[in-house]
Amino acid sequence: MLQTDPLEHTESADDREAAAAASAVPATQSEPVVGRELLFQRCLWCGTPAYRRSFCRACGSVAFKRERSEGSGVVVRRNGHAPHNTWFVTMDEGFNLLCQVTGTAPVAVAVGARVVVVRSGAPLGEGLPLVALTRPAPHRERW
Repeated sequence: MLQTDPLEHTESADDREAAAAASAVPATQSEPVVGRELLFQRCLWCGTPAYRRSFCRACGSVAFKRERSEGSGVVVRRNGHAPHNTWFVTMDEGFNLLCQVTGTAPVAVAVGARVVVVRSGAPLGEGLPLVALTRPAPHRERW
């Protein structure tokens, strides 16, 4: 996968400042927002959401704006072996990401389970986002 610069060159400094001011969420003492903040990209041309992409998968554009995710989604499928507990999750905004489920055994996670972001990534932007179960999958969707 191509590495992209964390600061997009398609936006002006005024646009970045306005977006930062509009998306500023005050942190409470019981829940720091920094660890749970999950940013994704939205294509400026077609509006397709994406996570850590260098170009839009729908139209091929390289112009993105960054948005803050609400942090909740649905487990779609397992990736790899059970000990790693990695899953593909479709976030409520419409983008998919590979993440690791924490706080529960791998056998307790099923397709259709609701999850919420616990940590968006390692401090240096490495590693997978961590999610935790908020609601198990309905019985009919378990495999």
